[in-house]
Amino acid sequence: METKKRIGVWIRVSTDRQVEGDSPEHHRQRAQHYVNSKEGWEIIETYQLDAMSGKSITDYSETKRMLADIRSGHITGLVFSKLARVARNVRELLDLADYFNLHRADLISLGESIDTSSPAGRLFYTLLAAMAQFEREETASRVAASVPVRARMGKSLGGQAAYGYMWDGNSFVVNPDEAPVRKLMYELFMQHQRKQRVAKVLNRQGYRTRNGSLFTATSISRLLRDGTAKGQRRANYTRSEGKNRGWQVKPEEDWIIVPCEPIVSQELWNDCNRLLDEQESSRTPIGPKAVYLLSGFVTCGCGRKMYVYQHSKNYACKACKTRIAVDDLDEIYQVYLKEYLGSINPAEYLARGDEQLQKKRQLLASTQSERNKLAKRMDSMLNLRLDGEMSKEQFSEHYKPLEERIAQLDRRLPELEAEVDVRAIQLQSTDIVISEARALYDQWADMPFDRKRGIVEMITGSIEIGKEDITINLAYAPPVPSNAKNSSHNLMGSSMPPA
Repeated sequence: METKKRIGVWIRVSTDRQVEGDSPEHHRQRAQHYVNSKEGWEIIETYQLDAMSGKSITDYSETKRMLADIRSGHITGLVFSKLARVARNVRELLDLADYFNLHRADLISLGESIDTSSPAGRLFYTLLAAMAQFEREETASRVAASVPVRARMGKSLGGQAAYGYMWDGNSFVVNPDEAPVRKLMYELFMQHQRKQRVAKVLNRQGYRTRNGSLFTATSISRLLRDGTAKGQRRANYTRSEGKNRGWQVKPEEDWIIVPCEPIVSQELWNDCNRLLDEQESSRTPIGPKAVYLLSGFVTCGCGRKMYVYQHSKNYACKACKTRIAVDDLDEIYQVYLKEYLGSINPAEYLARGDEQLQKKRQLLASTQSERNKLAKRMDSMLNLRLDGEMSKEQFSEHYKPLEERIAQLDRRLPELEAEVDVRAIQLQSTDIVISEARALYDQWADMPFDRKRGIVEMITGSIEIGKEDITINLAYAPPVPSNAKNSSHNLMGSSMPPA
């Protein structure tokens, strides 16, 4: 059985006046109607920040609670009315998008028609990632200009000194407690010629890394390779890829070698590294893990996922023993794309969808206009009553029907807004799905596997393998017209109905 998508609703208003005038309840209802329109979605949490500024939201308790829920998987999507309701700080918005993307969660901004669970919405992540990369590069270029100067002067560029050394102010000096252990590593490696063996010996003798952890083959290899021990400290040789993204080694011409006090002789260092080179060159490389074009989308008629086990080349369900060859399903998928694309008129469908969207927007605008007119009439009556030009009875007789009418419109408005939100996102995504499906079919033979897989992930909803048929559903794709040619066919004993 498919797990429901767990949704959180984010509601933020910045002043007490907004709490009254821009109703949080209106935003909640709009989000509720949108979620109700999505099959398998369910609102689990509401994060409400009344009278809170959007200049910086990082330290708010509701923000921390929401991020913790994303991290734990308690919610897998966040719905809000506008991006500005989440944060007005661009840096925070970029960080938030990175965080959601990292934890495979979706951002749904109704005002901007962004739903990252849809093909069109996923382009939003790409755009924000480009903006974040530009900002990082601008910052990095300013910082990088000063790094080589500090490195040539022998000053610290930040970070810890290598094991066996330490910083004493701006001086890079030998650590008297760690240096003997660092030297022992080289001697043990020449004796045993195994990194794992060196780690075991050091651990058994009671030695530990600087943070108190056990030595491992990886840490031994890294320290044996580090030229600092022979008196050549590298500086300016790495650059950060960004927060939580690791480090990249710079080209050797950018490195700066700073002399330092050696712990081992040049000869011992060279002998150890020559041995490391020989061991690594003789090691048989591990082949790439098998990846199949449609893996992750194939389910059995019983509701369970189907996997390719070992080297069977078949998608299989362990529960009911249903199976289908990988190559056969790829061919069925390709034929389906051909028949599907030949049965629809994309331009006609998109034009009709755009027309329906405009009608919904017009209805929303007229409903909002009617609500505004009624509100003005109520304000006029209130002024007449306050000025004594209208009796209490007259005021009650005329004011109450208007009040009830506005309440009805206030219930209707978020529903209409949600209908517009749904149609706008569907239309954008349908355009992308049709375009990508056609590109995949037209270039099937020449397209690289990674590009094919990317398109499959974007356009495919599900593939169900039944006892007698196969059902392929494209995400956000228009249905096949009722008068179109029947796209069912039989291949290797399996028929395929249209999505």
